[in-house]
Amino acid sequence: MSAEKSFELRDSGVLTFPEGFVWGAATAAYQIEGAARDDGRGPSIWDTFSRTPGKVHAGHTGDVACDHYHRYPEDVAIMRDLGLRAYRFSVSWPRLQPDGSGPVNPRGLDFYDRLVDELLGAGITPVVTLYHWDLPQTLEDRGGWTNRDTARHFADYAAIAHARLGDRVETWTTLNEPWCSAFLGYASGIHAPGRDEPALGFTAAHHLLLGHGLATAALRASGAEKVGVTLNLAPVISGDAPADRAAAEIVDGLQNRIFLDPLLHGEYPADVVERARRFTDWSFVQDGDLEIIGAPIDLLGVNYYTPQTVAAAPGEAANPVFPGSEGIAFGGADAPRTAMGWAIQPSGLTDLLVRLSRDYPGTPLMITENGAAFDDVVEDGRVRDTDRMSYLDGHLRAAHAAIEAGADLRGYLVWSLLDNFEWAEGYNKRFGVVHVDYDTQRRIPKDSARWYGEVVRRNGL
Repeated sequence: MSAEKSFELRDSGVLTFPEGFVWGAATAAYQIEGAARDDGRGPSIWDTFSRTPGKVHAGHTGDVACDHYHRYPEDVAIMRDLGLRAYRFSVSWPRLQPDGSGPVNPRGLDFYDRLVDELLGAGITPVVTLYHWDLPQTLEDRGGWTNRDTARHFADYAAIAHARLGDRVETWTTLNEPWCSAFLGYASGIHAPGRDEPALGFTAAHHLLLGHGLATAALRASGAEKVGVTLNLAPVISGDAPADRAAAEIVDGLQNRIFLDPLLHGEYPADVVERARRFTDWSFVQDGDLEIIGAPIDLLGVNYYTPQTVAAAPGEAANPVFPGSEGIAFGGADAPRTAMGWAIQPSGLTDLLVRLSRDYPGTPLMITENGAAFDDVVEDGRVRDTDRMSYLDGHLRAAHAAIEAGADLRGYLVWSLLDNFEWAEGYNKRFGVVHVDYDTQRRIPKDSARWYGEVVRRNGL
């Protein structure tokens, strides 16, 4: 999955991406598969969390979701018809190992075997994500990501998945958005497992990174061709006053550098370590950990939706998802918003990609998630989602501008292929380029899907 960095604006007016640029879509297991109790799958933290009153919109669960477990041939056919060249999906850890360690569930492996073969038969490259938040509940009962042993179990699970799929899957992503797993799951309680102790957020973050490092070593030992990790990153915007700039630096540390620096520089940023000392003494970092975490990777996945906008605000309480952010006000850019309330600011993607290539050179980049939720309406069997098309068009132009400015960007995967279970929002928000009627499971490609298919066909805008 590589691309040359040259590009051109053709006489036809098409803004062309590099030759070999990878176009595709992304999903996550718990959000689309359903079949929560089928064929030996064990419970995950999201099964438990979604059944906890008040945690998920309207008490929704992922029990059925898009029923992709049974309908995957139809979904792969949709991707084929759209001309997509890659599909990033996550493997459900509790489907492969119901307890997170110990016996392997062969029927779970069989499902992903069938899915990979279906994709390859349709000419679509599979890109595997090993962890997209669905930790086996048995491991959480032992402390989850606050328990160092979970990192070791994750590496074992990675080896199991590669042993079955590695002959056909080239690119492996260890973690998806460890910031969310750590700070939404353990520091603020907004996501599963719903724990809300700031100190645990930093502990979980380190063990997630350690799990990535150990899994990377296990995948390399098994012969994996390309190994990467995916982070949710955001440029932090502030005013020019010194206090505002200082606030932006703090939040950049807590959002971005806390993961980027250990992964790509082999060390935690000193300012983040010092700020977190009010919560933790960092004793969970053991000798050799950072060497494991900082082992070279072949690809950095970038999930971008919206920037962070901050300002100095003396006396402001800390934002619970950013422990140590006292005295900082979080706002939104003056821009149109998605149904999630997120500011639409494509230029932030350009800034982010250029910054990554400047500050962390030598690691190829891929946009592994980018998309938007809007209040879609089906009319006469069609979804005219012009807002989503405009969003995608703006962000693809921003990605192209980043390439022009020197960013080593290799591909773009739209989020998401299907409307799905949107975590704490349940089925209340729709990110898909394909509409799903959750009562009938009927799929309707939205206008944005057809538009995106044309982008893929001509490799440009």
